[in-house]
Amino acid sequence: MDMTDARWRKSTKSGGNGGNCVEVADNLPGVVVVRDSKDPAGPALTFTPVAWRAFVSQVADRP
Repeated sequence: MDMTDARWRKSTKSGGNGGNCVEVADNLPGVVVVRDSKDPAGPALTFTPVAWRAFVSQVADRP
């Protein structure tokens, strides 16, 4: 997958100390990509927009 045009943003839930940071790119057609900001060249998870919304919804509902 070509992620050249991905615009990455850090999760608002990521720690401010430079660790535990998740970045999300949701500007690519038909896909949402998630990566570890400490390893930007490493593996990334891909979701369909529907699957991403379901994932975020489930995580947000956790205490």
